[in-house]
Amino acid sequence: MEAVDASARAGTLRLNGVDVPTPVFMPVGTAGTVKALPPRDLESLGARMVLGNTYHLYLRPGLDIIRQAGGLHRFAAWPGAILTDSGGYQVFSLQALRKIEAAGVRFRSHLDGSEHLFTPESVYDLQAGYGSDIAMVLDVCTPYPADEAQAASDLDVTLKWARRSREHKHPVSDGRTTYLFGIVQGSVYPHLRRKSAESLIQIGFDGYAIGGLSVGEPKDAMMEMTDLSVGLLPESHPRYLMGVGTPADIVRAVGMGVDMFDCVLPTRNGRNGSAFTSEGPLQVKAARYAEDFGPLDPECDCGVCRTYSRAYIRHLFNAGEISAMMLTTRHNLHFYLSLMRRLRKAIAAQEYSAFARDLLSRYRDADAREH
Repeated sequence: MEAVDASARAGTLRLNGVDVPTPVFMPVGTAGTVKALPPRDLESLGARMVLGNTYHLYLRPGLDIIRQAGGLHRFAAWPGAILTDSGGYQVFSLQALRKIEAAGVRFRSHLDGSEHLFTPESVYDLQAGYGSDIAMVLDVCTPYPADEAQAASDLDVTLKWARRSREHKHPVSDGRTTYLFGIVQGSVYPHLRRKSAESLIQIGFDGYAIGGLSVGEPKDAMMEMTDLSVGLLPESHPRYLMGVGTPADIVRAVGMGVDMFDCVLPTRNGRNGSAFTSEGPLQVKAARYAEDFGPLDPECDCGVCRTYSRAYIRHLFNAGEISAMMLTTRHNLHFYLSLMRRLRKAIAAQEYSAFARDLLSRYRDADAREH
């Protein structure tokens, strides 16, 4: 840990020769690529770690091809670090195609209907085979809403799988280290979250994630469970809030002590014409920007804002040009990655609270204008 301001923290993850400053935002590269942006552009934006997905990479192109290529880093031409999700969330989202068993989760491919079995052991082996720097345990992501009995049952399975994952962990043959993270579950039930965190700490992991949030629960509940979970996790280990979120969500969670984030919002919204800006979200496809020759964000210094106007990017969307999605995605990722750098700087200067107040007030004002 390099700096602390109240509960907000700044540090560095050292992963197989790659230094990753925290707080860190990981762009989502589900299938080994961040949609609409090549790895070279990601690197130029300052990204140090991306997220891949075990489920999707397993189905296509498959472990054998990735191994033949020399691992996922070489296959994707990505020099930074890679965290791979276990696929638990994807299996959760495909409930009609899966069945949870004692051994693991049996599911049918959304591509061709073929049947497969993921176990805690096989999921670790897949991630180690990809050459992942950080691997996630296989878990059960409880949907929202869920009653306490279902949440407790799902948690029991998750904890059994977590122990099996940790017992199965082994050195990777190429000399790289695949660090294994446990995942705190328990839905919105505080006592289940406490049980989960305490059990995972007893098992012992390289880092700890907070899962099962941002799945439909109210924002207040998400933040309450995040704050509770962070407070239960050891200060000596990285803390990762999975699948969250908006710039305001990230700033709040950093203030609670979260170190790592991923979310599809900057890339998904960018492909749909929504830009994140210093004054809140901007839907550049709106008619009012047809003759607006200013940048997406007047306070932004990214290449998109220095070069192109709102009117031009709107024109590209209306013309169905792929470059529209690429430009807005690039801007959004610059915004998120710049936000993390600014947060880190604010923590080091003991100015986190002032920084957070300013950003949150801007986003509240923008939300009020939209409604």
